[in-house]
Amino acid sequence: MPPEIVGRRGALAGERFGIGDKPVTFGRKAGNTVVIASVSVSRVHAEVRREGHGFVLYDRGSSNGTRVNGEPVTSHVLQPGDEIAIGDETFGFEAADAMETILDLSLLEALMPPAEPEEPGPVLKVTVAGGGPVGLAFALLLENLMGRRVSITVHDSRWTQEGDRVVWKDEGQGNVRRQQVVTVQSRQYLNLPEEVQARLFTEGTYTEMWPAGPDSIRGFNPRNIRIAYVEDTLLDLANAKRDRIRLVPARFDVAEQKEAVARDHVLAICEGGRSRTREHFAARFGTPDTSIYSLDGEHLQDVVLGLRVKSRLSDPMTVLLTVAQNRFLLNSLRGEGFLNMRLTDAEAREVVGIDPVRQVFEQCIASRPCVMSRDGHGDFHCSTHSTFFLPALIKGSALWQRIKEGLALFDVDEQDLSAITAFRLDMVQRPRFTARLHPATAAGPGTYGFLLGDAANAIHFWPGRGLNSGLASAISLARTLSGTWRGRALRDADFVRHEAAMSMLQYRHKSRAWNAMITTDENGVGQAIKDKIATSIEESAAGKPDRAADVDALMEQLRAIRERLAPRIAGMPDDSVLRERLETLGSETLRTLRDSGPWDTVTVGGEEVDIDIFYQDARAASGTAPVGG
Repeated sequence: MPPEIVGRRGALAGERFGIGDKPVTFGRKAGNTVVIASVSVSRVHAEVRREGHGFVLYDRGSSNGTRVNGEPVTSHVLQPGDEIAIGDETFGFEAADAMETILDLSLLEALMPPAEPEEPGPVLKVTVAGGGPVGLAFALLLENLMGRRVSITVHDSRWTQEGDRVVWKDEGQGNVRRQQVVTVQSRQYLNLPEEVQARLFTEGTYTEMWPAGPDSIRGFNPRNIRIAYVEDTLLDLANAKRDRIRLVPARFDVAEQKEAVARDHVLAICEGGRSRTREHFAARFGTPDTSIYSLDGEHLQDVVLGLRVKSRLSDPMTVLLTVAQNRFLLNSLRGEGFLNMRLTDAEAREVVGIDPVRQVFEQCIASRPCVMSRDGHGDFHCSTHSTFFLPALIKGSALWQRIKEGLALFDVDEQDLSAITAFRLDMVQRPRFTARLHPATAAGPGTYGFLLGDAANAIHFWPGRGLNSGLASAISLARTLSGTWRGRALRDADFVRHEAAMSMLQYRHKSRAWNAMITTDENGVGQAIKDKIATSIEESAAGKPDRAADVDALMEQLRAIRERLAPRIAGMPDDSVLRERLETLGSETLRTLRDSGPWDTVTVGGEEVDIDIFYQDARAASGTAPVGG
């Protein structure tokens, strides 16, 4: 007879649930092995899995936690007699017969002399500069793959020490948290450690508003999740692994850390698109090329206004309206997120703050960028620089009126616009992502540097692949290091597959993003989408647009997109709902939306980068599957 989970106290007292090779799941949702009808229990709350010769209890990121013998746990190797508390229910773990009771590890330890501690062998020493989502995901994945064979140190100045834990600084400490919602593809999140997946994706933390596509694997949809929640969760997980991941709440200073870096094997640079560490080693990584992302010899740049909003529209309606034009993009979590507005060059020059005391203008919102939050008077205020968003103060300004039109398109009340920021977006082609920083010497093992995340490939986010590219780069490097580390000095040849994967990611995601920045006319001549919007605004001002014709043209675009997406997204709006939404807009806005054009999904669609192809032989040799598989 197999061991059992037995109800001790609560409505399920006396019930018995056998444990076999399939996991025993606990939760409120029908379909769990143990269904607990309580609002204090998550839909999928916890599970017990067979692992090797034992059974392990995992909390699945539940809201109210799981306790064993009165102590909160995220995972616990079950022993006979353990009591498991979930909500108002208490269960016992029981062995089915005396022989299995004898296998209690604590009894064996009492009878046997202590074993000699296992030597981990040579330890790979890794420093990570930048503890955002990519840096932390890389550290957690590498620790998961290598265990005691790796020692990782992560630096980030946006952290602070709070008791025995490292936490994110708040706004009062100079760190404005990122509340943007990002779309993570299943090709990436299913390759993260199961523990990370379980903590990130719990009830209420994500939605699946975008349909499955070429980057969706094993039937899992893309998932929308707030970036600040990802950062909090990953840092919390890293805090729990202090034996192998050391967190340093300070900026990585390459000059101060020069000797330490020379003693390490790996420096992973994850500081973002403006990385100081990458620039320090610019001669090693090579000069980036701007010409490939230029028009008529000018490096193309977009300025996007980020409006933090709460929309009343359904997800299917939001997706349809977003894909139908290139002026506004709403990426949200149950309606709350950022409405991004692509600006013309003239509009971008209006994105300034004003300091009413010093009576000076500041570029803080456009150049830092800062977040201007709505204050008690309804104004948008930057607490860091004591400035106010000038276009909102001048209620009749053209930019502010166009912002309000974007709110109307996505059914956002003006009072539900809570903050404004801006992004400057451009791209460069990087020649390489791996470089030897220090040669192997008698005093040092030889140090390799790697560009990951935005430090490697800062990508225009309009098609939504920035974080996905960053996670893919972290997954690739973690697998490479885990597979090649044998205690000897690293070599260029060890990173051939990783460098190839990075080049593929750059080509695919930046080509997709480039097609979100430009369009071509009937003669094949390229033009920036922002310039097409500017021309549309100028023509609307010069002559009255044909409102009825513009509504009809937009309806035709919406119908075509709806027909294409309907098999993958349920609940698409009908013609009357769409037309009613368009009729709320001004004539200039209708013309601008029409002229901006729908997303060019044909050009940016197609095969995605699958980094698994570079690592299949290594997994086959070890008999392991992808993490999370």
